[in-house]
Amino acid sequence: MAASEGARLRTVIVPDAEDLARLVADRIVAVIRRATAERGRCVLGLAAGSTPLGIYEELIRRCQAGEVSFAKVATFNLDEYWPIAPDDPRSFRRAMWHQLFAQLDIPPKSVHVPAGDTPRDAVPAACAAYERAIRAAGGMDFQLLGIGRDGHIGFNEPGSAADSRTRLVTLDAITRRDAAAQFGDEASVPREAITIGVATILEAREIALLAMGERKAEIVRRAVEGEPAAEVTATFLQRHPNATAYLDRAAASRLTRMGGQPEG
Repeated sequence: MAASEGARLRTVIVPDAEDLARLVADRIVAVIRRATAERGRCVLGLAAGSTPLGIYEELIRRCQAGEVSFAKVATFNLDEYWPIAPDDPRSFRRAMWHQLFAQLDIPPKSVHVPAGDTPRDAVPAACAAYERAIRAAGGMDFQLLGIGRDGHIGFNEPGSAADSRTRLVTLDAITRRDAAAQFGDEASVPREAITIGVATILEAREIALLAMGERKAEIVRRAVEGEPAAEVTATFLQRHPNATAYLDRAAASRLTRMGGQPEG
């Protein structure tokens, strides 16, 4: 492992995706054990998409091997397309159940994903209720994030404010283009989504930003080394006292200075 010396955001670089999955799974398991021992409950903020799949596979393996239990874990997903039916194969809710939750010992009532089928006039109330549920659970012990090619975290697209909360947003053209394969073509990708806001993300006790592959290298450089700015919402993570970017070598390839060992 190595760390970027020029980074404004603590950065850990590993050789490949398998190493990243094991390392981040180690952190999540440690957080679950500590939080459940101290408070009897752990709250995880989770992300959908391809980036965390290796981590989820590792967590499933460890749970099924009896190394960790999710019986006292509550989860809150970052976002969901809108409008979309919960049982639509392209919805994040359906994907998360297929890829993770159905294979863990987590109680179904402890799983939370924004409802993509909420009527438009009910969305503001549903978003406020999601925020209240996070607070009632005690806040996020650990927040898992990917990063979009436009620098978004969750679906907090360029221009999102640092004090933003859960809300309905319009998706950026880059985001919809990148989702085109999932939906068959770009025209079929929803134009809106419900997302947890930047301020809600920054209230998590620990944050892990994940990126893999050369196609993310330039936006990773901006997120890690650039000035905090709403144009790249991932830069707001620089303000967090316990946020770390976990990168494979390809995603870290455009960082300006490399070397040394990560702390802790």
